Parts: sequence; C-alpha cells; structure tokens
Amino acid sequence: MNFQAAYVPIGVGTFHLESAQDQFEQSITALKAIIPDVVVPDEMLLAIDLLDQYLETLQPDLIILQNITFANAAYASEVLRRFTCPILLWTLREPVIDGGRLRLNSLTGAFSAANAIKVFRRDGQFEYIFGAPDEAEVRDKIKKTAAAARLKKDLKGLKLVSIGHTPQGFGFGRALDAEMMSVFGATLDSIESRELINQAKSYTDEECQPYLLEAKEKIVGLEGTPEKNVKDFARLYKAYRDYATENRVGAISSRCWPDFFTDFGTPVCTVLSLLNAIGVSASCESDTYGALSMYMGSKMTGEDSFFGDPVSLDEEENSITFWHCGMASCNLARKDTGAEVGVHPNRKIGPTMEFGCKEASEATIFRVGRTPEGKFRFFIAKGSVLDKPKQFCGTSIVVKTEHTSKEIINKAVLAGWEPHFVVTYGDCADALEILGHMLGIEVCRF
Repeated sequence: MNFQAAYVPIGVGTFHLESAQDQFEQSITALKAIIPDVVVPDEMLLAIDLLDQYLETLQPDLIILQNITFANAAYASEVLRRFTCPILLWTLREPVIDGGRLRLNSLTGAFSAANAIKVFRRDGQFEYIFGAPDEAEVRDKIKKTAAAARLKKDLKGLKLVSIGHTPQGFGFGRALDAEMMSVFGATLDSIESRELINQAKSYTDEECQPYLLEAKEKIVGLEGTPEKNVKDFARLYKAYRDYATENRVGAISSRCWPDFFTDFGTPVCTVLSLLNAIGVSASCESDTYGALSMYMGSKMTGEDSFFGDPVSLDEEENSITFWHCGMASCNLARKDTGAEVGVHPNRKIGPTMEFGCKEASEATIFRVGRTPEGKFRFFIAKGSVLDKPKQFCGTSIVVKTEHTSKEIINKAVLAGWEPHFVVTYGDCADALEILGHMLGIEVCRF
C-alpha cells in the first residue's frame, strides 16, 4: 500500500472560528505543497463525533495532529486508541495578541495532547513543532518527519539477504532475523556464497552476454582485465542480479574475501558496484547493518550511498577519507575519470573499481551500529564531499565534516563504533534522527 500521511486538526467551537478557519486553510495549502497526497478532512474537527467519522476513513503511516484551537485530551486519546503510527504534534502560533480575546489557545491544547501521548504509548515518542503554516521551520520539520515516516514504512517491506558469513574478526556485521524484524520491520534471509558461485559457474557465455554489455556501458577499462576474469565476472553479476530480482531483494550484504578469490578466482567487488548502481544496496564483508545503512541513506536522498572504512584524517582540511577495496557504485565516480576498473589491492585480481568519488555540497555520514550492550544506535554526522581524486587503490571519498573531524574520530573510536560507515549524498541528518526516534533507537550526532 502507498504511504499515507493524515492531517488531523482538532479543536472546539468556542474559540474564534474565523481565525481557526484561516489557519486550517493555510495548513492544508502548506501540507499539500510538502506531501501532495496528504489526506485532509473537509472541515475542522471541532467535535468528537466529527473526529471519529474522519478517523474511520484513515489507514495512516503518519498523523499530523494539530490543535487548530484548544482541545482536551479526549481528542488525542481517540487518535491514540486507534493508531500506533508516528505522530507529529503541531501547535499553531496565536495569530493576534492585542489585549483582547484569546483566539486559538493551541498551545494549551498541545500540552493536553502531549500528556495523553506519554500516557498511552509505552515509548512516549512523538515529534513536535510550534509555529504558523507559512514559517520555514514548520515546513522543514513536516518535510523531514514525513521522510522519516515514509522510510519507516519502506523498511517494513524491505528484504535483506546475507550472502555468506562474516570473515573472522568482522562479527560486528552479523544480524539476527528476529531482531531485524522486531526493530526495523525488515525481513532478513541468509544463503551461502557457494550457492551463487555454483549458479554462476553453470551459465554459458551467451547467457551472460547482456550482463556484460550492461557493465561495459557503466564502467571503464574492462578490456584490460584478463578474458577469463571478465567472463567469470559477468557470470557472477548475472547470478547476483537474477537472485535479487527474482526474490525482490532490496539490500545485500555479501561475503567477499577469501572465497571469491580462492574458490571462484574473480572478486565480487564490481558486481556489488553494479548492484548499487541499479538500486540494490550492497555492502561487502557480509556487513548486514552496513547494507541496511546504505539502504536507509539512499531511500532518504534518492542517491547511491558509499560504503567504506575511515582510513585517513586531515586536520587542516577538516576532512575524513573513507575507502574500500573497490565496490562503490559506479554512479559515484568522478566525471573526469569515470568508473575505472582495476585489480584488488591485496590479491591483484580483477575486476574491481578504481576511482575517487564525485563532489557534493551536502553529505551525511551514517551507520546503524550497536552498543557494547547490544542496543542499536545511529551514528550521524554532516559534511560535504570534496573534489578529490582517488586517494588509494580502490574507491575513496573525502568528506569535509561540519564539526571538527579529529574530534569526530576521537569520539567515535572511544565510543566503540564499528569500522564501516556509509556516506550518503545529500543532507538527511535530521530526518534520520527523527527516524531513530520513531524506531526507539539512540541517536548519536557528531
């Protein structure tokens, strides 16, 4: 089903209804500019029976609960007993202060509604904004809350697949299907990497030709790779892509070393690059939370996400370099080089990706991580992607951070964060923080 955001303007008929009607109309205009298909009532909901009739028509993924005037807690309680979806509580600014009549008294109503939410809901979680419909801060909060709620719904339809086990010493990326379902709503399946390796080996050159042609359109220099590796890469890409398509997979965490070097003779890096480029978020080293982080970042911005290790720090430039062996989405490559092909820096076998990433004025560093006690947490930091060439063999991205880069590194290391992070093109930091609230997950801003 499609995402549904519902506007619920509650109040009573004993306040200044001309002012309330004006705010009602302005609110609908503002909401439709942000969420074109938002569901709105035909009139203000100034009685419990009107509210009930309207609520009967809804199947909301987000409720924007607004005190159009004061309303006692019974109004919010009607909403709360029916729905468990996220709520954005919106208080209107008093339109006139002239020593005369209190026209709306929306703020007192917000206290009544908020008190009811805290009582009704075990986590007591909701988002809140104060202000008039034409205020930029109000519209920004609505936009980000809607984006978070939309992603929360998307996660319930997400199917992740873990292909192979994490290598020794990389257990931080392992996930349990029950936890993935209970916390994020997503489904997690697991298969052995040998299943796809064996499937790849069964294909003929003719069956793989369309996949090879697609790859040659997106990456540069594949002709420099030994013919056997090119053919094996195409076989592996067909196996992964067909599996993802047939099983409606949205994100993959794949084992890479040593299996694909020792058992298959060709790395999986470029396969993962191409999967990322077609919208299947794909991490390596079987980091399932890395793949989940990539999916979340990409859904927020509509752009591919980079996955890698923090490997270098430049205090003068206030930047952090993230790197990995060569599996970044080919869509992220600099325009002057394109998505070049190379060999794995350690194993000297190709094809892998070799490029620096394109610049961007806004970026978000993100990670779904876990505390030493096993509780989930979000790592969020803002910055920009600098115009930098490839920093090391493989793929790299240089992020100038909003806050002091050395301080971010020091705090992250001391807090025991995992060594894999995602860089998402675009500023989605606030929306991800709101999503953390909705999921009941600790948010750590850096």
